Amino acid sequence: MGNLLCCCVQVDQSTVAIKERFGKFQEVMEPGCHCLPWFLGSQLAGHLSLRLQQLDVKCETKTKDNVFVNVVASVQYRALASKASDAFYKLTNTRSQIQAYVFDVIRASVPKLNLDDAFEQKNEIAKAVEDELEKAMSAYGYEIVQTLIVDIEPDERVKRAMNEINAAARLRVAANEKAEAEKILQIKKAEGEAESKYLSGLGIARQRQAIVDGLRASVLGFSENVPGTTAKDVMDMVLVTQYFDTMKEIGASSKSSAVFIPHGPGAIRDVTTQIRDGLLQASTHQ
Repeated sequence: MGNLLCCCVQVDQSTVAIKERFGKFQEVMEPGCHCLPWFLGSQLAGHLSLRLQQLDVKCETKTKDNVFVNVVASVQYRALASKASDAFYKLTNTRSQIQAYVFDVIRASVPKLNLDDAFEQKNEIAKAVEDELEKAMSAYGYEIVQTLIVDIEPDERVKRAMNEINAAARLRVAANEKAEAEKILQIKKAEGEAESKYLSGLGIARQRQAIVDGLRASVLGFSENVPGTTAKDVMDMVLVTQYFDTMKEIGASSKSSAVFIPHGPGAIRDVTTQIRDGLLQASTHQ
């Protein structure tokens, strides 16, 4: 950095040198070549960088809801050329001084916030740290360019709990959506079944009406073509014929369920009477 040769010293770019005479500050030397007559008591006390520097500070504190977190703040600062003497002489350890102020502000700000609020208000915390540092460090010849809160890291168990809470909330929403979808399906299915039964009922009603009309036509036609027969005789014969046709179909199917009905010579009249009365009553109500 500085090179003492023939009473000359070199100061690099973005750097200033502090010149003393007999141990007392004399001047700040800008970048370039300077005469340093050491035989007259002048000497180079040291160099001061004007480049932007960064300090990362990790501070452990707790939130209002008693969750311990590690807050990582990144402070960007630099020495002011106009106050180079203050920056060189007033502070022994600049980084330790900045770190102390960061700790003080963070431990005063974060305990006022809940954990969720601390994540949401990172910018406000960073602004509070920057304002406090700017006010304090300007007296020592330093400028605070920017302060960032780069990370807020709670305990690993707290992070797992937060993830589980989030997962449970999402599962609850998914379950509600699934239940709503199933509800819609059940409603649509019930509407379809109701419509199907309604249409089936109409079909059965029309079928029965057609059977009644057909039986009526058969009875009337038979009575007219066969003299001496009454409508009751024809109706009995038709009903008995249909009864035996039904029994034949039930017996012909190997997979049909067994149907037990009264059967015998004496029971046929009862069956005929019951069927005829039912059909005649249905025909009367049409």
